[in-house]
Amino acid sequence: AGVGWEMHFWESAGAALRAVSVHLPLQESRLVELPYSSSDDDDDGGSLAGDTDLSTAEQHPGEWFPVPPKPSPFSQCVRYLAFLWNLLFLLLGLLALAVGMWGLVAKGSLAGERLALLGSDPMLLLVLVGLGAGTVSLAGCLGSLRSSPCLLRCFVGAVLAFVGLELLGALLLLLARQRLRDGLRDALLLCLLRYQDEPDLRFLVDEVQRSLSCCGLGSYRDWEANPYFNCSAPGAQACGVPASCCLDPWQNGSVANAQCAFGVLRLGDVAASTVVHLGGCVAQLSVWLRAQAGGIVAGAAVLVLVEAVGALMALKMLRDMAAAGVQQ
Repeated sequence: AGVGWEMHFWESAGAALRAVSVHLPLQESRLVELPYSSSDDDDDGGSLAGDTDLSTAEQHPGEWFPVPPKPSPFSQCVRYLAFLWNLLFLLLGLLALAVGMWGLVAKGSLAGERLALLGSDPMLLLVLVGLGAGTVSLAGCLGSLRSSPCLLRCFVGAVLAFVGLELLGALLLLLARQRLRDGLRDALLLCLLRYQDEPDLRFLVDEVQRSLSCCGLGSYRDWEANPYFNCSAPGAQACGVPASCCLDPWQNGSVANAQCAFGVLRLGDVAASTVVHLGGCVAQLSVWLRAQAGGIVAGAAVLVLVEAVGALMALKMLRDMAAAGVQQ
């Protein structure tokens, strides 16, 4: 019995030792492997999350890389219409610029000794108008063609500036009519004094005198201020007036008689009334402008409307570009 109890004790002790020896390595392995296993789990979870995000990005690329909205057909139509609109005015501006430059070159006004006369040269006004219109229209054309917000903003600003100047001019016409009438008289006096020096001024004066049946500013005797028609001037034109003052410059012929008004200033008013128009052009021109007030207002309104349409199309394109995220 004693021997059996001792053998049973040692067997139980050996079993306990084997159990402890087996349990301790398992605990150590678990303790050692725990950080690595958790890290692996995290890596596996991160890779899974990355795979999930990647698959989401592949399935929905617009959420990660937003695609600009495609312009609507109306926006495309506005863009092309704005380009053609500005192209038309660009061609008109270039045409005006070319005609003005041709006129200045043909008359020799670009020579150094003639620069002082450019202030009264109508061709200079044509050059400036063509240059301004061409520059603004070019900005509108390139802005529409290249979808450039910078050029479109410059175009809109220039158009608004032109509209503001036109409205300011109309306001001045209403508030300073008497001063403008005096300014018109001074301009006509300048044309009268330089009648023989500037072909463009001579053409304008002749057209005004023929169409309004007038002569001079206040009367036909205003032509005495011209150095060529003054009675003390040498030459055949002394004491005469332009042929455009004659009642019948053709004198029943097929060719205009350029000498029909020679010597008229030596005659009295009664005798001169049978040859030339006695009344001046300032009063006649004022009456004509009052009669044409409706047409002038309508023309100014059409001009402002044309400019407004161009500005609205440019603003529409700018809004579409802002919606698409185009910045420049």
